[in-house]
Amino acid sequence: MDFQGFVEVLSTYRFFPDWGLWLVAIGITSLEWVLALWLLSGWRIESGALIALILYGLYAAGLVITLLRGLDLPNCGCYGVFFPQPLRWYSPLEDLVLVGMCYALWLSVRKSGRPIDTSF
Repeated sequence: MDFQGFVEVLSTYRFFPDWGLWLVAIGITSLEWVLALWLLSGWRIESGALIALILYGLYAAGLVITLLRGLDLPNCGCYGVFFPQPLRWYSPLEDLVLVGMCYALWLSVRKSGRPIDTSF
């Protein structure tokens, strides 16, 4: 909802060139919305869970790399710009919990051999 704020958070990581920060912000936000809708729809949920697992794994890796680089981030962006949280040693663990949840979803769908019923 606040792309300018997200761009500012992305700039603190110093992973991307300044000219590409808006594209990265729009790309990440779009991907997260598509994944959310995908998983909620129940369509090919196994594939959606795997892509979400990879995304959260990349987030965790990015946080670990940032910690190893010794950067002090007042807002890691994990909860958006409206709930700023500094980067702490345990921040990557939060993303790894999400990786585990995505893996559990992927595994349960794979073992069942049928899609999860999303009807209410």
